[in-house]
Amino acid sequence: RSFHREVRTLVVVARKQRSKDKIITDRRSLTAILSGLMAQGKTVVLTNGVFELMHVGHTRCLEDARSRGDFLVVAVNSDESAERLKGKGRPVVPADERMEVLAGLGFVDYVTTFDEDTADKLIEQLRPSLYAKGSDYTIKTLPERDTLKKFDLKAVFVGDKKTHSSTKLLQKIQKVKLKKA
Repeated sequence: RSFHREVRTLVVVARKQRSKDKIITDRRSLTAILSGLMAQGKTVVLTNGVFELMHVGHTRCLEDARSRGDFLVVAVNSDESAERLKGKGRPVVPADERMEVLAGLGFVDYVTTFDEDTADKLIEQLRPSLYAKGSDYTIKTLPERDTLKKFDLKAVFVGDKKTHSSTKLLQKIQKVKLKKA
């Protein structure tokens, strides 16, 4: 008589990071994480923007920014900051939703928010390896250039020639007559 022994193997699969886990709004926590990464020799790239309606220009800029380092941190203007920069009635998408969309992108490692109109305070606190901005900026037009110089940080200009904008998308949407279903 033969006995068969059933062997069961338990396979543990690490849970993939959920996009919401990438959102860190507490600046002290984010600073600690990034300091630890840079202490390990990792390159941390910081970029920022309103990211009101995601479009291909945003994707190209963010992918390019990520290719410049090991980790990409995207800082999103708060609703109040976006309104000051873009005008009354903007943004049309709230900051928490804009952050979640960005966090859903595989090449974005961390997402945070900021209330100021420029990223100067954020740069001063986070001290990234590199600061990335879209190709519509130059070192002369970059609002944060003095802060970068103060902390001896390099700016990189990413993405392709600016031919897309959330504002233009919104204008196009306003012209479309929506049919009733």
